[in-house]
Amino acid sequence: MTRLARTRVVAIDGPAGSGKSTVARGVARKLDLEVLDTGAMYRAVTLLALEYGLDLADGPGIAATARTVRLELDSPPGSVALDGRDVSREIRGPAVAAAVSQVSAHPEVRTLLVDRQRRWVDVHGGGVVEGRDIGTVVFPDAPLKVFLTASPEERAKRRALDEAAADRPTDEREVEQAIARRDELDSSRATSPLRPADDAIVIDTTGRDADGVASEIVERFRATAGAEP
Repeated sequence: MTRLARTRVVAIDGPAGSGKSTVARGVARKLDLEVLDTGAMYRAVTLLALEYGLDLADGPGIAATARTVRLELDSPPGSVALDGRDVSREIRGPAVAAAVSQVSAHPEVRTLLVDRQRRWVDVHGGGVVEGRDIGTVVFPDAPLKVFLTASPEERAKRRALDEAAADRPTDEREVEQAIARRDELDSSRATSPLRPADDAIVIDTTGRDADGVASEIVERFRATAGAEP
């Protein structure tokens, strides 16, 4: 990765419902950077595995198939495409949500996508990158690493609202249970477990306005980037 790109990376990690996507978009607007939703990449590969009928326990096989497919993000902004087919809605469906932790735990899949994430930053000259291992694995030398969290109740409420907005209304209690299961899988996996980087700023977004959180991150980034040698 080029030095210029490295100095223009804001790494945002956190569990589901912590506000990563909303906050990342706010930070990007304020800093005039692009956003990379790495979770969408893992969801796209999961959708691919499901559509091809692949064994979800076969990491090498899933990664090999993913290498043959063109994965495109952000054209238009926020969209995800596989071989030119817009799958932005499909990757948010319940089947993908139920399988993505298993697929994303495979070292072969993570190696493939981490390489693509780093290349994306090079192409874009930096960016706000959000996911679950950005500060610990993908960009451990990012000038600013942030780990967002929130109470289980707040996270479940946010995800339930997201589902309702996508015409997939669900019970908030069921969402909370699903989030807890995903947290356990993501935090206990052997490869790139979900955890804050040692030097990450941890921000609890419970009850906080997303724009206020984004402004705090921007302020910290500008202070940190200005101190870069």
